[in-house]
Amino acid sequence: MAEAHTDAASSIARQPPALRRDAEGRVEPASLADLIQWFLDFDERVAVVRFPAVEALFHWKQQATLDVQPDSYAFAHAEDRLAVGIMQALTEYTTERELHGWVKELLGALDDASKTNEAIAGAYGLAPGADSSVVAEAEKIPSARERAVYLTCCWLETLCTAEARVLGWVYQSLYGRPFHPENF
Repeated sequence: MAEAHTDAASSIARQPPALRRDAEGRVEPASLADLIQWFLDFDERVAVVRFPAVEALFHWKQQATLDVQPDSYAFAHAEDRLAVGIMQALTEYTTERELHGWVKELLGALDDASKTNEAIAGAYGLAPGADSSVVAEAEKIPSARERAVYLTCCWLETLCTAEARVLGWVYQSLYGRPFHPENF
């Protein structure tokens, strides 16, 4: 009997927490924070933003941005950047059609970044592993511009995957059906 209780509790823990809305129908920030935390803890495609190699990639990208736009906000960690992006998306895209459009845009950027990464990695024989730094591996690319494109696309691939995962679930939670690119 104890095993059945443990299995049921484990099953519940594997489900994302419910989103709550305020009196105006907006998502309550605390429930969104709980949801983002759940994805960071239990969804491997979102949790990847915590990997040291991804953190190094994030800091490379952030520094590249700060070099061009010194007034940009400097986040402490990649997961902070992800959480703020998700919260901003839900603040800006308040209707089903708008959120659908944003998630579809994320998926398009993800596809473009993935194809670019594949082409550049193939051209230079790059093979970053889960524990190795993509930033160090990118040093094999002789052109600084192409190296920057590759690293930017690596970051976009990671960020867009994580953000689309969370926002896809939010979409389903808010609108009662799974996100599908062809819904609209």
